[in-house]
Amino acid sequence: MDLSFSEADRRFQSELRDWLATAWPEEVRRRQARSALGKLTKEDHVRWQKALAAKGWAAVNWPKEHGGAEFTPTQKYIFDLERARVGAPGVVPFGMTMVAPVIMKFGTAAQKRKYLPDILASNVWWCQGYSEPGAGSDLASLKTKAEDRGDHYLVNGVKTWTTMAQYADMMFCLVRTSQESIRQMGISFLLIDMKSPGISVNPIITLDQPSEGHQEINMVYFQDVEVPKENLVGEEGKGWTCAKYLLEFERGNAYSPALKGALAHVRAMASREADGNGKRLATDASFKARIDDVEVQILALEFTELRILGALAAGQNVGPESSLLKTRGTELQQAVTELAMETNGYYANPFDASEPVAGDNFKPIGPAYANGVAQDYFNTRKVSIYAGSNEIQRNIMAKLVLGLG
Repeated sequence: MDLSFSEADRRFQSELRDWLATAWPEEVRRRQARSALGKLTKEDHVRWQKALAAKGWAAVNWPKEHGGAEFTPTQKYIFDLERARVGAPGVVPFGMTMVAPVIMKFGTAAQKRKYLPDILASNVWWCQGYSEPGAGSDLASLKTKAEDRGDHYLVNGVKTWTTMAQYADMMFCLVRTSQESIRQMGISFLLIDMKSPGISVNPIITLDQPSEGHQEINMVYFQDVEVPKENLVGEEGKGWTCAKYLLEFERGNAYSPALKGALAHVRAMASREADGNGKRLATDASFKARIDDVEVQILALEFTELRILGALAAGQNVGPESSLLKTRGTELQQAVTELAMETNGYYANPFDASEPVAGDNFKPIGPAYANGVAQDYFNTRKVSIYAGSNEIQRNIMAKLVLGLG
């Protein structure tokens, strides 16, 4: 097995580094670090994604016929590696990497013409309508109903944990169009205009969001919402097929590039922060051993990802390995944020409310590198749950790898 990059891959890496130096300059990095919680605004994300689109690198997995970069698996890995190195974000996934592949595979020609160009250009902001109260990991028990009214569906119900719904122009949504003995049957995949009458979005305020201005997730309510029939993707009652296909893209990520960057940041913080005895944490044998242990686990994950990249490049399909990567990747995300919390101690948590919590007016208490550390810690608690909880992923591995159950 050859894990080395080819000469063409190295040239691509060099081109990418040069481009990032201007497309994601130091000034933008400093502004992000000074912002409340180290977060980007919607406008920042759109500006960045438009720059990627202009370069032809926004849709890394799209085929060229739809304007995508059509990166090889190795190029995608290098792209993630170099982004993480400079702290540049990925694309917001809901449009570009989640609903777009579903439209390409199951959508009509008219749907492809209507939606894909605006997704590529970041002209339309999408959100995901899957989970409901009582239907999260057990998604097949969803109850949001779409009643056939001739030329349109009438949608009633509620969705929860809907990330960035307050900004969204469109939602891709799982709805029940019929009651069947097998719960996965009778579910359909609809595209819903979020400006439709009857839709209301209520914020869910979580521990990682000290102000409404940085709230992330929402409840979305549908009351007699009319959705045109042409917004149905695939066949009526076959939305579960679309949902499973989409989850392949939601879980199909390489984790090690971002993890390596995050751990390097923890090491840099530890070289500045002191323990209770005034010693630098980076010189504390116990703390250093814990960081080294996490680093070894990240390297093991990286080589597993590279092995899978080699299989993909050779045209092989990936099966339960995606469950393995999701489980280990999210566990290590949580481990790194726990180390960051310990490194910063009290400085990780407080906010200076004497100024508006926005943009350059935000003033963190303590060193600037502690900005957002506690919020990342709290937010990362969710990663082992979404896209199929890690308990479910272990069941998949037990069945498909070990032959149990």
